[in-house]
Amino acid sequence: MKITDIRVRKVDRDGKLKGVASVTLDDEFVVHDLKIIEGQSGLFVAMPSRKAPDGEYRDIAHPINTATRDMFQEAILDKYNEVLTSAPTYAAAAPAEQVETVEEAETVGEAEAVVPVEAVEEVPAQEPAY
Repeated sequence: MKITDIRVRKVDRDGKLKGVASVTLDDEFVVHDLKIIEGQSGLFVAMPSRKAPDGEYRDIAHPINTATRDMFQEAILDKYNEVLTSAPTYAAAAPAEQVETVEEAETVGEAEAVVPVEAVEEVPAQEPAY
């Protein structure tokens, strides 16, 4: 397995979250929402996670062994440091605008919109075609 692309978005606000990354593997599979976090011992990468019914956060996707975790962390933090030194700093985006429907969100324009879950149509799941 080879990391073929890393995209890092710097987060410009107070707090421990410093960035969010997406990693492409073998030009075939992408993992989004890896978080770059400032910990007590420096930066580290947290895997994408979801809050379980018991209130605990559980990783959605994660490396199975330490060598792979280290490979991900080193590559992502290298890219993060590259972004820090080469990218201009922009002001944080305006807060998301609350809208009622998906159609209304399309009229918001460049601003990010938050659409209530009940406003989004459910699409039936389809089996992948292999």
